[in-house]
Amino acid sequence: MDRERDPRTRVVFVLQARSLVLDWAGPAEALRIANQQLVARGDAARFALEFVSAESASVTSVGVALQGLAPLPTHWDDRATWVVLVGLPGDAIDVENPEARALLHWLRGLRLEAGRLELVTVCAGAVLAAHAGHLAGRRATTHHHHLDELQRIEPRCDVVANRVFVLDAPLYSSAGVTTGIDLVLHRIGETCGEALAAQVAQTMVVALRRGPHDPELSPFLAYRNHMHAALHRVQDAVSEQPGNKWDVPRMAGVALTSPRHLTRLFVEHAGVPPLEYLRRIRLASAQLALGSGATVTRAAERAGFSSDTQLRRAWRQFGLPGSPSRQAAPARR
Repeated sequence: MDRERDPRTRVVFVLQARSLVLDWAGPAEALRIANQQLVARGDAARFALEFVSAESASVTSVGVALQGLAPLPTHWDDRATWVVLVGLPGDAIDVENPEARALLHWLRGLRLEAGRLELVTVCAGAVLAAHAGHLAGRRATTHHHHLDELQRIEPRCDVVANRVFVLDAPLYSSAGVTTGIDLVLHRIGETCGEALAAQVAQTMVVALRRGPHDPELSPFLAYRNHMHAALHRVQDAVSEQPGNKWDVPRMAGVALTSPRHLTRLFVEHAGVPPLEYLRRIRLASAQLALGSGATVTRAAERAGFSSDTQLRRAWRQFGLPGSPSRQAAPARR
């Protein structure tokens, strides 16, 4: 495939000897599943995964040997690219061995740019990024065992503790191990939509977080802790197209059941009536639209509310902080 014309996001996982397997395998699986879900619904895959290293062979943290790793890239085209740095076991990161020195030399040559060449760090990958000079003046997090180390290496970095992940484009950092999955799910949501990210999380049986500041479950996933296939079909359909003219009979048609039985299924398995679930999904969709710069009227329309007045009413009813107008204000400046 001609890379100059490849529409997929290039995701380059940079591995070293003893790289923590879950730091890269978890995020890689999330991206693979996202591609799988996209192709299953007739869309093109969105992510092209590469695994590179300063050495062609490596032994991971659990002793599994990796062969045929690609060399560190020397060419970057115009497509969106994420360079993923992962952690290593140990109390501190050794950067004095030959492999680490070669990696740092390569990292220092990266010219990061939001939307084009971005750095994603998992666990102590942020420490490597700091050694390479990419964290000065940035906000970042890392595993709690490495917070002091990170601050010592780069005093000009705003090191954030007790945070699942931190967004400071073109730098995206996570606290480590499973939080790399949270960060990649967030980025899948940004790239492909929150409904797809929720489906990936559901497939992986992990919790999808709303964002870097909110530890609560996303409304797209919060009522899906069940195994009822027909109900999942309805929830998928509503999440993917919240702006459709949904009512209980139409939702029941997706489940191939009666409206009365669908209501019983929602209450029994999801813990909420179907119309309440619909309103919560529409509210979450409106919040995402507002955060992307939409006006209140446009956000209400996209989410399926009949008017911005109905959106404001639902906003108050479910006790969301602030107001839709305040959510939209930063995007209009």
